[in-house]
Amino acid sequence: MIFKILAKGHENVTSRHKSTFEITKDQYLTPSGDCIVGVDMDKTMLDFPQDLKDQIADSNTKIIVELKTENGYDEIVGYGHEDLSLTHPTDIVIRKSDFTCPRTLMVNSDKAARDLDTKLIEDLKNEKIMEVTIKTCEK
Repeated sequence: MIFKILAKGHENVTSRHKSTFEITKDQYLTPSGDCIVGVDMDKTMLDFPQDLKDQIADSNTKIIVELKTENGYDEIVGYGHEDLSLTHPTDIVIRKSDFTCPRTLMVNSDKAARDLDTKLIEDLKNEKIMEVTIKTCEK
């Protein structure tokens, strides 16, 4: 299954967090938000189709998140988990750990904010649009 979200960059994107990255519906970003790479997204987890939610709430599901801007691209691979509720109204968080909460999209990801493509992050600092594609498949 494939689901697409659009988000915007922000001048305060630093992408320094070592264990997560986040996109949010919020339109602002303070300099301390070192995990946030996109703001003002057009959809949230509440917009996910039920089939997608069911797949993500399964530890046998591999999840691929693609981030694409005008000049940058990155692909992040992680996994679903049965404790993912996918109910947060504004935030989507990708985690290298296996911590789950309503904001968590996937766990055990292979990248966090500081690992993302430098051209992608530069575009986001320059407030470019980012396309976020979420793909699911079995492990």
